[in-house]
Amino acid sequence: MKDSRIGESLWLEWTGDSFGELSDSSTAYYTLTHVDIEHDVVKRALASALQRDGIAVTLGEGYKLAESADITFTYAGYVDDSLDLSLCDDDGMTYNGDTTDDLFEITLAELRWQE
Repeated sequence: MKDSRIGESLWLEWTGDSFGELSDSSTAYYTLTHVDIEHDVVKRALASALQRDGIAVTLGEGYKLAESADITFTYAGYVDDSLDLSLCDDDGMTYNGDTTDDLFEITLAELRWQE
């Protein structure tokens, strides 16, 4: 049964705008709230998402990546009819000068690994 672990759907891979360029050896995940990455359920959920998406082969490898992630507490919203979130400030203004339609607190986790 998929999504049977606590927190399984907490983290999603970032596909939105304004995060900057990610290298081939990094990826970013986000959650729609500010969360404490040190909380075991939150860290386990990130490790599980990494394993589910094939970034980590094992849950243990996912934990190592989660523990070394660069965490950013920020905001995001949708601009016009975009299906992807855009990073913005706490007033909903994006870094490109657009205004978001909605505003969400998000936690971004940038993960890097050795190739």
